[in-house]
Amino acid sequence: MKVKFLKSGVKPEEYPFPYQPEVAVVGRSNAGKSSFINALVKQKIAKVSQTPGKTRLLNFFDLDDKLYMVDMPGYGFATGNRREVEFWRTMIETYLKERKTLKGVLLIMDIRRDWDEEEEMLAEWFAHNDIKWALILNKTDKLSRSQMLNKKNAIQKKLGVPVYALSSAKKTGFDEVKTLLFKEWIK
Repeated sequence: MKVKFLKSGVKPEEYPFPYQPEVAVVGRSNAGKSSFINALVKQKIAKVSQTPGKTRLLNFFDLDDKLYMVDMPGYGFATGNRREVEFWRTMIETYLKERKTLKGVLLIMDIRRDWDEEEEMLAEWFAHNDIKWALILNKTDKLSRSQMLNKKNAIQKKLGVPVYALSSAKKTGFDEVKTLLFKEWIK
């Protein structure tokens, strides 16, 4: 897969020209969003930090001249004063509401975490704004196979949206996600 970093942006006038479909990647600061992107494209293109919450801008990547993938700031552990946090929220909401080429959002979640009120608020916000989304349960290598399946099945039953379980560290479970992205969302 041919991948390149395009640019970072904050406001719509800073986004790349919208000639390709886009998928946004969102999740907690420590869910492994950048690791997910790197494992998906089999390259180290998104910066991975040992300190959660380092992503502060919308980072746009071009995948095979077919799709833009947008790495978004995380929530949860990201530190900042009240003004910074409000700025990030406004930046993300503006992008999600106004970007006409957005085809869907991948919500990355550490499989060891419970579905929480922050994830529930995101799911409700996506539904309210008619945004397609799917849940990616990351870090499955941290659980046994039966624990992973039980967790995935319980969450999928509750949500009613596509749920994928994978390991960015071991680079397993990505085929279904690629099918979702390249054959369903951007056909």
